[in-house]
Order: sequence, then C-alpha cells, then structure tokens
Amino acid sequence: MHIDETLLQRLEKLSYLQIPEEHRAEMISQLSEIVSFVDNLAELNTDGVEATFAMSDTATRLREDTGCVDRAVNDDILAHAPHAQEHFFIVPKIIE
Repeated sequence: MHIDETLLQRLEKLSYLQIPEEHRAEMISQLSEIVSFVDNLAELNTDGVEATFAMSDTATRLREDTGCVDRAVNDDILAHAPHAQEHFFIVPKIIE
C-alpha cells in the first residue's frame, strides 16, 4: 500500500485529526514505514504453526457475567459530558 497525500487527507477526515503542514511529509514517511513493516510480516513462513498457537496452554478463567449499575457514578460521569440524554452520551455521527 502506498501512502500519499490523498490517503493522508482521508485518514485525517476519518480520525478527525488535523496534521499541520510542517509535519505532513514526516507523517507520510512514518506511515509508509509502518505499512512496510506489516508487509514484511506477510512474508514470514508460518508453515507448521498451529492457528491457535499461544504462549500458555492454560485456558482463561471465566466468571459469571452479571451486570450492575451505580447510578451515582453514571450521573457523575455524565455531568462532565457536553451532551447527554437518558443516561447516554450524545456524540456526533462518525460513520460515513
């Protein structure tokens, strides 16, 4: 994948970030380096490696999934939100 100015502008739009003009060339260079590194991972020979490989054979302990609500904590958190309604944050739509 080639990182260019057009892709950087799209990433800015999707992430709601603004990259200053003096940092754009450096950002393109760094993103290109990251993508190049990930491309190198695709070249690794994984023949004979199980898809479920893990460092430990012990399973993760499970617990009962029970919900609990402390309205005081919710109200304290939502008090700092710019927009909230019915115990939920109101945020702008970000999906295109």
